[in-house]
Amino acid sequence: MYAIGTLRIVGRLLRRNCASFLTNSSYSQFRLMASGNSNKCKVATEAHDKEDALLSDVFNLTMKMAVSASRNRDNPVVRFKTPEVLERELNFGLSTDGVDNSELLHICEKVFENSVLVGHPRFFNQQFAGLDSYGLAANIVLDALNVNGHTFEVAPVLTMTELAVLKHMQKFVGYEDGEGVFCPGGTYSNMLAFNVARIKRFPESKAKGLYGLPKIVTFCSQQAHYSAQKNAALLGYGEDSCVAVKCDSHGKMIPEELERKIVETKNAGNVPLLVTATAGTTVLGAFDPFNKIADVCQKHGVWMHVDGAWGGSALVSKKHRHLCAGVERSDSFAWNPHKLLCAPVTCSALFVKQKGLLNKSHSLHVPYLFQVGKPYDESYDIGRKLVQCGRRSDGFKLWFMWKAKGDSGFEKVIDRAMDNAQHLIQALKKRPNFRVLDDEPEFSNVTFWYIPPSLRGRDENEEFYKDLAKIVPIIKHRMQKKGTVLVGFSPVADRPTFFRMTCVNEKVSYEDMDFVLDEIERCGADL
Repeated sequence: MYAIGTLRIVGRLLRRNCASFLTNSSYSQFRLMASGNSNKCKVATEAHDKEDALLSDVFNLTMKMAVSASRNRDNPVVRFKTPEVLERELNFGLSTDGVDNSELLHICEKVFENSVLVGHPRFFNQQFAGLDSYGLAANIVLDALNVNGHTFEVAPVLTMTELAVLKHMQKFVGYEDGEGVFCPGGTYSNMLAFNVARIKRFPESKAKGLYGLPKIVTFCSQQAHYSAQKNAALLGYGEDSCVAVKCDSHGKMIPEELERKIVETKNAGNVPLLVTATAGTTVLGAFDPFNKIADVCQKHGVWMHVDGAWGGSALVSKKHRHLCAGVERSDSFAWNPHKLLCAPVTCSALFVKQKGLLNKSHSLHVPYLFQVGKPYDESYDIGRKLVQCGRRSDGFKLWFMWKAKGDSGFEKVIDRAMDNAQHLIQALKKRPNFRVLDDEPEFSNVTFWYIPPSLRGRDENEEFYKDLAKIVPIIKHRMQKKGTVLVGFSPVADRPTFFRMTCVNEKVSYEDMDFVLDEIERCGADL
């Protein structure tokens, strides 16, 4: 209720300013005097009026076709169309002359109509979902300001909000005197960690590069996010230098296997640089044994990075933060609030335990931007810590949401997601035609198969599950075309393709979870 009110206030301010700004008498007189030409002023006023009318119309359309539509379960999650159909139905071409506002508004309607409503309570396809009204309101403010968040000079208030929320989050991670920064996605956060680890170990490599260095090797579990391998390639270590460590049956890295791989690397004359441990793997939602991994890293002098993009949000729940026990011993920690905290995409942060390393690793002397002698402490220029120059102040979205919800509000989001996952597990167990991979999942990932009529009564051996795997994408695509549900699927290790549902959206009810299972049965009844 309060969130809806916040959006309405933003909408009223937008419409009021659009309508009144240019009619303000003193401002209009000033413009008239400055131009010396009333006709030019009139033309400019009319142009602004048209632009402002479009802004107001688009805001109203957003409220209707995104915000309100997402709350109505009778609306489809998606009106699926292939790329070829979209090409025929929508005009994506650009031309010399522009179109008028009515056409632009029509385009916006078509965009909403043909897009996925991730705020819909029956969207379970990815590890982001929901439509948080406070986050949307903050996004509107950011888009209106349209400022680059690289220096305090141009983004003073936004800088302060970003630093404030990072400091607050850092307490949950357990870094007493560390630092943090918002990044454009978890892969980027992990990349910075890879880079900081190298420059900490080999300071001269910032200037001289990898030439002359021994071969660098990194490690992650077999079920870690693909960014571990991608970043190893991007930073010049090479894909092959990213060593995959065996997992147990629950998807957790085996510490003894990690140590064995590190010893092998040392014996080969190479340098074990960094281990990526995972808080909440993408498919199974597994949490690696952080304390045991920290012991191994400490013993061998290896940087420990935790990819908590998905599961890091468990830290805000008193009931579930035990899943992250030991992350405070890591050297760096990545966390994506745009996932389980439902902040608008993107909202990702990296934390480093040793203060100053981000600046040391990524800053350069840039006299036209990061000047000496500014009328404030230059450490507030966040861009010094990053690779990119242009950046959005994504931290403001999370700060605004945290102001509205407090710690307790976010804790309820996490607890609700976990509660929904447990309900789904129990519902699956009660249905004879479903099989779960893990009947006691650690996190809000729920994985399962559906047994269609043609496969019932068979021995449940390896061939049986291979045949079940063929059924999964067929049912998923049928639900996608109907628009009733979006749910993901994946294989993992030696287990063939299964449904993977991630519980995120706090608006999801037990009835929604039951609806998904009913819909799977309906769509698979003839298979």
